[in-house]
Amino acid sequence: MPPFTVLHICMGNICRSPMAERLLSLSAGDVIYTHSAGTGGWHEGEEMNPPAARQVKSRGGSTDGFAARKLKAEHIDSADLVLTATADQYEYVLALRPDAAAKTFVLGQFGRLLKTVNTDSLPADPYDRGLALVARVDELRAGAPPLRQDDLDDPWGRGDQVFSRVADEIQDTVVPLADILNGR
Repeated sequence: MPPFTVLHICMGNICRSPMAERLLSLSAGDVIYTHSAGTGGWHEGEEMNPPAARQVKSRGGSTDGFAARKLKAEHIDSADLVLTATADQYEYVLALRPDAAAKTFVLGQFGRLLKTVNTDSLPADPYDRGLALVARVDELRAGAPPLRQDDLDDPWGRGDQVFSRVADEIQDTVVPLADILNGR
């Protein structure tokens, strides 16, 4: 069975989405394949923004091998869960792939709804567990749009304190997600 695949999306793929990618990887182990992309391609091939990299490293993660990339439809198609930094990026994903609506969420929205999911009857296999979890969170969403507070603040060009706050908000979602998928 393939690993459960999570795609993280932000604007330039050098701050929020790579932090989410690497912080989820740190928490999840090998049951999840996590990667990221940006809606814009102007940073393609660049390393993670230095304050974002500091946050990942200070939390025990690695930035090795990271290179920013522009989002392509096939990235969405191959993901089991798509987490965007903002509602604008959520809309961008749905414009590219309207059929991805059931598996696409603003990260804060997913985290908020994840807290209300009863995980007792989820399948034991991590991949099947992930698919069932996404379906349950989508059911809980019931077609409601994300809330304004579900968006991750854009830390680009701001200080380490803002990057730290955004990384904390990311971890508030990705750590529980990893715990559920690992059956913890």
